[in-house]
Amino acid sequence: MILISHRGNINGKTLLENSPNYIDDAIKKGYDVEIDIRYIRNKLYLGHDYGQYLISSDWLNDRKDKLWIHCKNHESMEYLNETDLNWFWHDIDDVTLTSKGFIWCHPKIKPIKNSISVLPDTYNFELLGECMGICSDYIEKYGK
Repeated sequence: MILISHRGNINGKTLLENSPNYIDDAIKKGYDVEIDIRYIRNKLYLGHDYGQYLISSDWLNDRKDKLWIHCKNHESMEYLNETDLNWFWHDIDDVTLTSKGFIWCHPKIKPIKNSISVLPDTYNFELLGECMGICSDYIEKYGK
């Protein structure tokens, strides 16, 4: 089971989510991390609603095996499409595929076979043993 920290959160949401050091802390604890990225004026930023934290392409590449990158603007998709990073875009779609071919479920739907279930605790979904992974703000409760 792949355990993915949502924006670096492990035991609930904080104001630190999507910050580079917070993401690194989650990775050091053994989790993958879903991050929100924006590409603005030829620069990369982490942040859900806007670009908060300036990062470099080296920062992404140094962590590429642990990151699930949620593109938050079209420019970030164009930029990341030229890389070998694991990224995806979705809005209100039930599911999307990441650039590495993983099925990423929207939080509003129940987990499906071989998918990544996103925020299942938020919607009180019972996890299906057939999920490939879980992305949660409370990922620590799912174990390692």
